[in-house]
Amino acid sequence: MIYLLPLLSVVIGYIMALILKPENRKNLKLLLAFSGSFLLALTVLHILPEVYESTLHSHGEGHEHEHLHNNSIGLYIMAGIIFQIILEYFSKGAEHGHVHIHKHEHGHEHGMPWLLFISLCLHALLEGMPVSHHHDMAWGIAIHHFPIAIILTAFFINSGLNKIAVMLFMLAFAAMTPLGTLLSGQLECVSHYYTEISAVVVGILFHISSTIIFESGENHKFNLAKLLAIILGVIMAYYL
Repeated sequence: MIYLLPLLSVVIGYIMALILKPENRKNLKLLLAFSGSFLLALTVLHILPEVYESTLHSHGEGHEHEHLHNNSIGLYIMAGIIFQIILEYFSKGAEHGHVHIHKHEHGHEHGMPWLLFISLCLHALLEGMPVSHHHDMAWGIAIHHFPIAIILTAFFINSGLNKIAVMLFMLAFAAMTPLGTLLSGQLECVSHYYTEISAVVVGILFHISSTIIFESGENHKFNLAKLLAIILGVIMAYYL
């Protein structure tokens, strides 16, 4: 199930985009706000405490050791934030739905956006790694990827990208998170550095989720519907 949820969310989002051809993104923005708060709450409530707890157990409970290794974990988290900012330079913010759906000119076709493709796949791969230890995160990633899949599919199709290329792109994107989960559980070298990798992913998720929350409203303004969506996301993550 932890492998299927993130995979199916992208596939279903892709199919819905083909059928519905969304142009009004108001409802998608509410779903993005919900997914951002849900993902942020899961990160804070589940992954972050486990990262610090595992560090404490690994290095003893002395005050100096605790302070030193808490600082090192903090550095990994900051590295994750900076790494995500670098990825977004190439992906143009597609990880949080920051692409503009527009109609392309007839007879004009764009080439495959390889930098966007690689950065999105790398982002999704890293997101999947904590899922091997925190199965609840599969729901968070799935809910996060669903509106992104709809927005990306609509964006690529309306930009004139070949439909076969769009399908292959979305299938590859869908497979990345389950692949990250599989690698985290099976590869010894990944398992050995699981705490450090998780801290980097925490930074990535911090940046992504907070950006989604603040960008999912018109002119970055909060309204009641968005506020309720954010609160609902936090409550659901707490009880998951």
